[in-house]
Amino acid sequence: MARARWAEELVASFYQRNGYQIVARNWHCREGELDIVATSHSDTGLTIVVIEVKARATNNFGAPFEAVTLAKQKKLRIATTKFLAANPDLHGEIRFDVVAVLGTKIEVLQNAF
Repeated sequence: MARARWAEELVASFYQRNGYQIVARNWHCREGELDIVATSHSDTGLTIVVIEVKARATNNFGAPFEAVTLAKQKKLRIATTKFLAANPDLHGEIRFDVVAVLGTKIEVLQNAF
């Protein structure tokens, strides 16, 4: 649990340093949890980025990206729909990123699904 919280903090800081605004962390609904929701403004408008963080000390039990199965993706999409319904002021393109934290290394997979 401590590793997951530490990894989420590391990833949130990474996105903030890269110009994103964090709008929610550990948002819960019955269908699941959104680790981090961030926004980014560009010339084309607002992008809402749903960030799933997967942390591992090693690859011994599989790569972090492998943990985001089709079932997990479905849960994230449903939770995102509920999050947006609860936050009607957020409008924009939606992007799902998966971020693997392996040891202290961050690897970002933008538009993961």
